[in-house]
Amino acid sequence: MAHSPQIKIPATYMRGGTSKGVFFSLQDLPEAARVPGPARDALLLRVIGSPDPYEKQIDGMGGATSSTSKTVILSRSTRADHDVDYLFGQVSIDKPFVDWSGNCGNLSAAVGAFAIGSGLVEASRIPQNGVAVVRIWQANIGKTIIAHVPITDGAVQETGDFELDGVTFPAAEVQLEFMDPAAEEEGGGGSMFPTGNLVDDLEVPGVGTLKATLINAGIPTIFINARDVGYTGAELQGAINGDPKALAMFETIRAHGALRMGLIKHLDEAAQRQHTPKVAFVAPPADYVSSSGKAVAAGDVDLLVRALSMGKLHHAMMGTAAVAIGTAAAISGTLVNLAAGGIERNAVRFGHPSGTLRVGAEASQVNGEWAVKKAIMSRSARVLMEGFVRVPGDVL
Repeated sequence: MAHSPQIKIPATYMRGGTSKGVFFSLQDLPEAARVPGPARDALLLRVIGSPDPYEKQIDGMGGATSSTSKTVILSRSTRADHDVDYLFGQVSIDKPFVDWSGNCGNLSAAVGAFAIGSGLVEASRIPQNGVAVVRIWQANIGKTIIAHVPITDGAVQETGDFELDGVTFPAAEVQLEFMDPAAEEEGGGGSMFPTGNLVDDLEVPGVGTLKATLINAGIPTIFINARDVGYTGAELQGAINGDPKALAMFETIRAHGALRMGLIKHLDEAAQRQHTPKVAFVAPPADYVSSSGKAVAAGDVDLLVRALSMGKLHHAMMGTAAVAIGTAAAISGTLVNLAAGGIERNAVRFGHPSGTLRVGAEASQVNGEWAVKKAIMSRSARVLMEGFVRVPGDVL
């Protein structure tokens, strides 16, 4: 029996923030995968090593967590005032699908560096020394991200002394501006709060009626109070991910929240939309020890937040969820704002399983609707490997 030989595709393996993934230039993909559809999804699944019933992704580039089962496709932008178009695919670990419904805020930190290194940014926009401002069109959600990428001797500077909790080694700081991050297309016809409320009573069969803030900012997110589901907000991954009943409860909450937000029409659709919305639980500040053994004091943070991604508690915090946290914290009366003391603020520092993170956002009401001009945070990024990925030729 004849077998197809492997094909090789130019690719770069990059860390961005607390995530890592495989980056491609659109023109380097096989022709059938240059457009959305089954061929593209099949290729990316095989690259990452999914679906894997063992949930290890041994036969691919994935790392068997939601933070490491990611792909990015970039191309020179045809949009005015933008340098590059950025498309993100969250690859399911154990199921045969790629979720295109949202952005990855962490990998956004690597987009500018990859775009510069791949020649997708005009040379005239890159200083010999200083900071290159890369204008990114986030194609999944139709939003603009501005990346401030450090440049030394005409090349991206990746090394530095910026430390990010959840990342082992320091690197160069990349500041990201998420412009007008509230959703426009999904849930509520463009409203930041799709139900029109800062806090809703969310009825979840088998769980009860929970107070919830349902927000579209950065990524659709469902915030609930930790105490309402029996937690303190200081939990680490093992407390949640090792408890099948807890995971099932959070998935039920997520599904009912998605329905209430208008992101799905039927509950069973949630299973095919794992990347969005996120579900997170919040609590007032408290002392705890992070996953690295670092002590986090209550006085170091404004609140505690734990968030789930692709059905598991995240080891740190998704960048897009951080945008949602910063935005909600800036609006008096949301559960996030109340957990942070209920005061007006334009920045918040929150505790997550790996440590702390600061995000800034300024919100205002326009014609009765809440709006946020931009959310700002710092991340870092680094090329881990570059060259080619190989996949069996019959995958397409």
